Amino acid sequence: MSYLVLARKYRPRNFAEMVGQEHVVRALTNALTQQRLHHAYMFTGTRGIGKTTVSRILAKSLNCVGVDGLGGITALPCGVCAACTAIDGGRFTDYIELDAASNRGVDEVQGLLEQAVYKPVQGRFKVFMIDEVHMLTNTAFNAMLKTLEEPPEYLKFVLATTDPQKVPVTVLSRCLQFNLRPMAPETIQTHLAQVLQAEAIAAEPQALRLIASAARGSMRDALSLTDQAIAFGSGSLQESAVRQMLGSADRSHVLALIDALAHTDGRTVVDISEQLRMQGLSAASTLMEMAAVLQRMAVLQAVPDAENAAGGAGPEAAALARLAQALPADETQLLYSICLHGMDELGLAPDEYSALTMVLLRLLAFKPAGDGAEKKKLTAPEAALSACAVPAAESGEQRAVPPPVQEPTHAPLRLPVRSGKNFDQNPAPAQEKKAPAAIKTIDIPVREVPEQASAEAAQAAVATAPVSSTEEGAFWHALVQELVAQQKVNALTRELALQSQLVARDGKHWHLRVDNLSLNQATVRERLCAALQEAGQADTISVELGPVSDSPSQRNAQVAAAQQAQAEAIVRNDPQVQRLMRDFGAKIVPGSVKLA
Repeated sequence: MSYLVLARKYRPRNFAEMVGQEHVVRALTNALTQQRLHHAYMFTGTRGIGKTTVSRILAKSLNCVGVDGLGGITALPCGVCAACTAIDGGRFTDYIELDAASNRGVDEVQGLLEQAVYKPVQGRFKVFMIDEVHMLTNTAFNAMLKTLEEPPEYLKFVLATTDPQKVPVTVLSRCLQFNLRPMAPETIQTHLAQVLQAEAIAAEPQALRLIASAARGSMRDALSLTDQAIAFGSGSLQESAVRQMLGSADRSHVLALIDALAHTDGRTVVDISEQLRMQGLSAASTLMEMAAVLQRMAVLQAVPDAENAAGGAGPEAAALARLAQALPADETQLLYSICLHGMDELGLAPDEYSALTMVLLRLLAFKPAGDGAEKKKLTAPEAALSACAVPAAESGEQRAVPPPVQEPTHAPLRLPVRSGKNFDQNPAPAQEKKAPAAIKTIDIPVREVPEQASAEAAQAAVATAPVSSTEEGAFWHALVQELVAQQKVNALTRELALQSQLVARDGKHWHLRVDNLSLNQATVRERLCAALQEAGQADTISVELGPVSDSPSQRNAQVAAAQQAQAEAIVRNDPQVQRLMRDFGAKIVPGSVKLA
């Protein structure tokens, strides 16, 4: 007899054997008991949590006839009658399963609906089960709407999907929807222990805990991993073997990492990371284990008497309690957040172990400075004094003393403090003497800020700066204008060409000079050189930093300034404008004259 995998061998045959879905089992059981049956059911949830299993149990409950053949609709199918055994074996004529992932067109759905006009052959109800229903096309959904809304009394629809958001609302509104939840690791671990006990296979609790965590809420994944672990461990499940199979880091490595981070021991952190690399353990699982340990530490820090957070008694619980006391709560939260974000960065790095090392070093880099003493909330004067003066004995190093603050040469501005509704912004001297005791004054020295030139004035100063016209500058200006007009250069490449000066041409090698360091980048130089090569000019260029006296941008600014001055002169010399200025005192607003 061929081997039957655990996921199929221990698939629940009735509602009593269902694990982790009590809310769905309770609702369906009550509906079957009270004969309040809906014509369409939809089961949603992630993979491997029992959607197809619930559908088959529901079909057996609707068609079970009991051991004596006289039974009716029941919440406890017998499992031995012809209908139950045929549904379990996948040969029941009136139970039809359609895989919408591979049969998603309107023709397949219409072929299924054509069978709806025929009454059941073997059972009491005809059940249409459509798995992964969200994969159907819009036309297929529209084709089944009418039948789904008003099916014959002998027809029941059961829809299953892992992505209910993709199902049209018109379909959802016609179904009774049940959301199957991912199972807790403790639930999966308990069920795995029962299965392995029935199989007479020895298993360590820590090994089952690793499998339950790796299953991510899916019982089918957990049973498949258990099959793999049995084969890997030659008939037994040991923690070390399961860790090696899953590529999970040993919990001792994780505890040692957190301990090294708590004591700011960078050498130990790097050494443990190298050990994980040498052992070929998964970087992602290491961060997951660290996040799980930090979460339990955070619970212990918030609720010290939480026994479940420490995992009961034992050396691991004692280590967690010690780390929870050694690491401040805010650092625990910070490390937890960095571990979660670090998992997303593993795929971006060329090597996941280098990414793991960077995440661990980031944990050290973002560690708050200080000796871990209790923080004191300073008042405003104390904070100002502590920010300016640090005793040498406490700091352990010599620090520069800030220069003394010079007293203002003018009288300080006296501002009254608001008190109540009456507030005089400019109190007279006489009123100041009669002010109530609640009103106080604060001396605020007024600092005189030199007036800054406007942006237009700065541009005008650049435009009027003298340009040392050279033959090379005229040639470079004409060439750059042509490249810009033809859109051969753009963005930073265009700015480099406009703001640089052609110093010399040594055959096909040109020497440029620019005064902006941000423009002198390798990629920008390569793009400008490629544009010059395409124009048949230079093959190579070199760009140096230095003062620029004849660049295309300076020439353009000089031409624009001359045109602006000419336009302003035209407006100023206009007779009508002069009459308005003479008769009505009109003035030309500076900067209002713009070139068309």
